[in-house]
Amino acid sequence: MNIMDFNVKKLAADAGTFLSRAVQFTEEKLGQAEKTELDAHLENLLSKAECTKIWTEKIMKQTEVLLQPNPNARIEEFVYEKLDRKAPSRINNPELLGQYMIDAGTEFGPGTAYGNALIKCGETQKRIGTADRELIQTSALNFLTPLRNFIEGDYKTIAKERKLLQNKRLDLDAAKTRLKKAKAAETRASQLNSARLEGDNIMVNFSYMLNLLHVKWLKSEQELRITQSEFDRQAEITRLLLEGISSTHAHHLRCLNDFVEAQMTYYAQCYQYMLDLQKQLGSFPSNYHSNNNQTAVAPVPSASSNVIGSSALTSTSSLVITSPSNLTDLKECGGSRRARVLYDYDAANSTELSLLADEVITVFSVVGMDSDWLMGERGNQKGRVPITYLELLN
Repeated sequence: MNIMDFNVKKLAADAGTFLSRAVQFTEEKLGQAEKTELDAHLENLLSKAECTKIWTEKIMKQTEVLLQPNPNARIEEFVYEKLDRKAPSRINNPELLGQYMIDAGTEFGPGTAYGNALIKCGETQKRIGTADRELIQTSALNFLTPLRNFIEGDYKTIAKERKLLQNKRLDLDAAKTRLKKAKAAETRASQLNSARLEGDNIMVNFSYMLNLLHVKWLKSEQELRITQSEFDRQAEITRLLLEGISSTHAHHLRCLNDFVEAQMTYYAQCYQYMLDLQKQLGSFPSNYHSNNNQTAVAPVPSASSNVIGSSALTSTSSLVITSPSNLTDLKECGGSRRARVLYDYDAANSTELSLLADEVITVFSVVGMDSDWLMGERGNQKGRVPITYLELLN
């Protein structure tokens, strides 16, 4: 029975507090009550935290879109994450394309030029798919997870304490309002008491009422001191939490560096894979470039830039050098010419010469050499170089 009485009293007290806050909030919105303003430093910290939360959410969501463009796949991963279960492994788009190319090349025949090229391209696409999978895993662990932990952990704590601070402020302002009303009522009663009212009973009753108002005024003043103390304490707690936003920014900066390094590794791997593939396709003998006795066509070099900081490559228009007449003339006349290297080339064996983009070397033809190659010379170094990597100089 006592427990029930206690619960009822507590419920009534909570309801009274809620009603008091609602009335105070409504009167503030209508301009009928004064509002205690937070100090400028705390307001600035609150604004900084809100700004951090908004932009962290946007960056996190767009990073998820970048790493996984398929919205259905993202929803599936979200559901598995909420169920605390591991999402089933699925083949990504580069891996699927690579498998199709390998299957097609096998069907057409690995001994044919097209079939062999498809197989090589397919193997490269699968390696790119593996690199893409590693990028997603690394980025999710080192970048997305810390951002999500801030949104779902630290900021939720800040929002909870901020809401509590708002309630303490409403309680404080409601207490100020009650004290102001109590003082006004006591002042009015004192003024009436000073008037000389006749009748002993009237004076006794009025004196009793005045004492009650004075007690109410003292109670309101005590309540104001308590609410002011609680508000100040909650403001300090909130301030300490908000000042941790600077540490959050520093932590997210380290996570951002990890994300950039993961992207650099991914793009460098893709660049190297495609460069190796281009070398393999470009090193096919001329009679191997044709299927069913079709006219041989040399490969068109890529116009991609070196993502790991090497010299920028020339534009696409300057790279389209399938069978230039000046190179053909050079092979026929047997002389030597100066040539500029269009982009980097790594020698496949000791008979070839490695090249660096934009360097100038001497090239000449050798009797019996494959039509897609010339002999290059740089100082004391000599070796075969692919024609498609060169541009003869006047």
